[in-house]
Amino acid sequence: MPDTATVNPDVSLSASAARRINRITAGQPAGTMLRVEVIGGGCSGFSYRFGFADKANADDKVIERDGAKVAIEEASLRFLAGSEIDFVDEIIGASFKVHNPNATA
Repeated sequence: MPDTATVNPDVSLSASAARRINRITAGQPAGTMLRVEVIGGGCSGFSYRFGFADKANADDKVIERDGAKVAIEEASLRFLAGSEIDFVDEIIGASFKVHNPNATA
């Protein structure tokens, strides 16, 4: 299991994800953060969209670890309850991933 520091009891950020976010945002304006959204995905259900934002919206929940920040819109929070946002670097590629205990597929 990845090393995790829970900032929000519902959603956590792994050390690997925090390092990657900090690396990506190092050359960006101060306050740049990862944005995670849950979107409808047709026959395969919901999917996750990752992007970067220069600030949080009024209805965002912001979680933080080691200086890295993640904004999650309020509507997505209920689908992410108990999840961990991680960054994995595997032979087939590197990406942010959500380990969601509520996902069925």
